[in-house]
Amino acid sequence: MRVAIVTETFLPKVDGIVKVACLLLDHLARRGIEALVITPRYGENPRYKDAPILSLPSMALPLYPEARIGFATFALYRDLAAFQPDVAHLFHPVATGIPTMAMLKWMEVPTVTSFHLDYARLAHQFRLGALDLGFTRPLIDEITKNVFNWSDYSLASSTLVQRRMRRLGIGKVGLWRRGVDATVFHPRFRSDAMRAEMTQGNPEETVLLYVGRLSLEKQIEHIRPVLQQVSNTRLVVVGDGPARATLEREFAGQPVTFMGYLSGERLSRAYASADIFVFPSRLETFGLVVIEAMASGLPVVAARVGGVADIVAEGVNGYTFESGDVAALLTGVRQIASNGKQRAWMGRQARAYAKIQSWEAIMDEVIEVYAGLIADRHPQRLAV
Repeated sequence: MRVAIVTETFLPKVDGIVKVACLLLDHLARRGIEALVITPRYGENPRYKDAPILSLPSMALPLYPEARIGFATFALYRDLAAFQPDVAHLFHPVATGIPTMAMLKWMEVPTVTSFHLDYARLAHQFRLGALDLGFTRPLIDEITKNVFNWSDYSLASSTLVQRRMRRLGIGKVGLWRRGVDATVFHPRFRSDAMRAEMTQGNPEETVLLYVGRLSLEKQIEHIRPVLQQVSNTRLVVVGDGPARATLEREFAGQPVTFMGYLSGERLSRAYASADIFVFPSRLETFGLVVIEAMASGLPVVAARVGGVADIVAEGVNGYTFESGDVAALLTGVRQIASNGKQRAWMGRQARAYAKIQSWEAIMDEVIEVYAGLIADRHPQRLAV
């Protein structure tokens, strides 16, 4: 089996989409499946491990310079034809993905699309010029519906997103759940040295942790009232992004530590060395960091976005709240922070749930989707 992976974002950019794409590529390699990555050019990235990368000519998105728009060329068609994919998986096709899908359709390659960003809600969140006009959200929704229905099958990251896609009129929507490597994210990585670094020498404080991109839709500023009203709490922010300078001003004088991007064992130690994971985001398709925190033994207090409602059991491994409800966020943190024994028990329940959410089984389900589409279109290729 040969799989073309088409994504609007890839390394060296770091975000949830890139992380899932890399995990998928790693799993395909373990299963002996050949993969080709097609992405806008983000730098010198000719390969990801064993997978070659077709880096398309690109330009920075004017309002979001971290992202890039890729331009499909005739050379892409030539390279796709040389690779001869049996199936293609397009990560939320937009500027790069839509013309690439047209090429794949011409080549009669079966296609899978996966939903990763709610562009209509994102446009409303940022309120950028014409994007805030009333017709923009319906227009983006209509484009999304048509693009996803153009593919042979679509995947949602959570039941909430699956319902949203079906309301848009997208047919043939399956689930591509999110998992976690419970050996990489594990309570054993708890570190006194990391905790001292995170708390700036105040390890006795209750450490609230946020991990993720620092941008407006994450609503990290909603955690500020918690620091002001729940005694002996400190916020540790892991990640970076366009809102970092604004957030540093917003939290000036508060017990907050900005750690920047962390990866590898330092990230594992940061998770395990905290006490409560807090996630007030407004827009998510899943929220991968939530289950990573749970695997690390942290109870969570998270907005009911993306896959949060699928994985958080109220009062067992955390609490959820409607996005924007700061009072409910405050209540959830206070309930966990006020009782050390309860917090430890909830952390164990979080870990127990995360341990059974393995990436291996979840990625094998995706491969089964690929195989089914190939069998429907080209039965003879399954033997390849």
